[in-house]
Amino acid sequence: MKKFFLAAAGALLAAAAGAQSPVHVDQPWVRTTVEQQTTTGAFMTLTAARDLRLVSARSPAAATVEIHEMKMVGEVMRMRPVEALPLPAGKPVELKSGAYHMMLMGLKQPVKAGDIVPIDLDLVDVQGRHEIVAVRAVGRLAAQ
Repeated sequence: MKKFFLAAAGALLAAAAGAQSPVHVDQPWVRTTVEQQTTTGAFMTLTAARDLRLVSARSPAAATVEIHEMKMVGEVMRMRPVEALPLPAGKPVELKSGAYHMMLMGLKQPVKAGDIVPIDLDLVDVQGRHEIVAVRAVGRLAAQ
């Protein structure tokens, strides 16, 4: 009986910790790579509980993770890193191909379908406080 209560208390604490996350992360995934490829993209939808900014990200799977924006400049699609990505409270912000996304560069090994790629998101609130949110993105083909 004591084990049951300890397990139930642990489950409640875990649920409470998850409920306090500053951002909801929906469908995180990383594009699979071929053997010699050292760069790939990470995609997901982020919905912040309060106004936040995504200022950086890191992953043990890559030497560098950058937040990028793709947009048309004249008649040419350009990709560039951004300093921060605003996450307005309650509004989903989609990181997707052809728009805002994350680039994982200097991959330490290829990403295969089904691989779990940990990514830590560094979020900053309006008071300048940082919060780290751990994401577990799944390796998958772009067309899935």
